Amino acid sequence: MFGSMRSGANAYAKVGIETGVVAASPHKLIVMLFDGALAALATALQHMNTGNIPGKGQALSKAITIIDSGLRASLDHKVGGEIAANLDALYEYMSTRLMTANLNNQPELIEEVQRLLQDLRSAWEAIAPAGQAAPEAPPAINDPLAPNISGLVKA
Repeated sequence: MFGSMRSGANAYAKVGIETGVVAASPHKLIVMLFDGALAALATALQHMNTGNIPGKGQALSKAITIIDSGLRASLDHKVGGEIAANLDALYEYMSTRLMTANLNNQPELIEEVQRLLQDLRSAWEAIAPAGQAAPEAPPAINDPLAPNISGLVKA
């Protein structure tokens, strides 16, 4: 009659994330990309552990999209020089490892990428502009209301 509770909650979550994106600094947007990728990887591991092959593939695809179309696309190679080139290679490595993890059901590869992303997120937090310290990463849970930031690109 009035639509499902899930669609209403999803619409609410979408508005919340879109508002957060609009109000976020470029630095915060990168933190949001790290958080989105980490959440997708946690979901992928849950699906892998329960044998949900389509869910695993979808979650890994989301993480790869965030890494390639978000984090990797936001690199400024002119300004970043060698650091940007090294990050680009690292992001490419992560995407390749996640594709391999998906094909071969290797959770250890997903965990490796999680560690790499968490290390990068921590380093990114350490260089936050004054007064803009990023919050701690959210706990890794399979939350259907978690924000979908896979469509974000350069700030």
